[in-house]
Amino acid sequence: MKYGMNLLLWSGEVTEELFPVCEQLKEIGYDGVELPMFNLDLDYGAIGKHLDSLGLRRTGVTIRIEEDNPISPDPAVRKKGVELTKKTLDLAAEAGIETLVGPYHSAIGLFSGAGPTDDEWKWGVESMRECAEHAGKVGVKIGVEALNRFECYLLNAHADSARFVRDVDHPACGMMYDTFHSNIEEKSITEAINVGGDKLIHIHISENDRSTPGKGGVNWKENFDAIVNSGYDGWLVIEAFGLALPEIAAATKIWRKMFDTEIKLAKEGFEFMKAEVEKRQ
Repeated sequence: MKYGMNLLLWSGEVTEELFPVCEQLKEIGYDGVELPMFNLDLDYGAIGKHLDSLGLRRTGVTIRIEEDNPISPDPAVRKKGVELTKKTLDLAAEAGIETLVGPYHSAIGLFSGAGPTDDEWKWGVESMRECAEHAGKVGVKIGVEALNRFECYLLNAHADSARFVRDVDHPACGMMYDTFHSNIEEKSITEAINVGGDKLIHIHISENDRSTPGKGGVNWKENFDAIVNSGYDGWLVIEAFGLALPEIAAATKIWRKMFDTEIKLAKEGFEFMKAEVEKRQ
């Protein structure tokens, strides 16, 4: 198993100010960090080289919004979404990112008032297949993320993600599992993890209140039982949010601080993940 920490706990973009945090994460024992990839004007190659010098591997996370929605009825909007994801994949390759995850199958926070139509599903699959073909060329994997019903409507349950990536049908395209969204949407944690099969390539470890994993209400026993029993042996990445960045706090609906410090959360979360996996091996 590989253990990672999503840097969104500190910032929406990676700058030199975050490098000391990365050093601390390495000292804690993390194998890698997950880079927010929203600002496409950063020097991701230089970021990757610095993280190489620290011995930290990388995954990345990005999103799509209304203006570049891959399931929009407007072909020009769908095209823009595909182009931006391709550009993000290019930068991910420059940074040495192994897997680009996130809900970039559709626009986050945009709702039609109903579930996805057949056309929206078709447009989403077509858009993602084009991105997957590009991902294969640049050597980056795609990890499609389902979000709960309050954040998107195309993919809510992990069975939706599994069907989606199988419709995309490209070796560079897999799915990810997220304990936070699963806690809201799934009737069976075990089934939600197993439904991905060989398409499950990434996991987010996130508490029900988005703070320190292991300190809230997520059913961690069933989660780790199912993860280990499934044979999964990839990334476990903590995704937690706080008040460090106003725009991230607003997007994640975090109004109060639920942990002492970011580094303490990272340390306790790492120890929790590692202990839960090791006692099952």
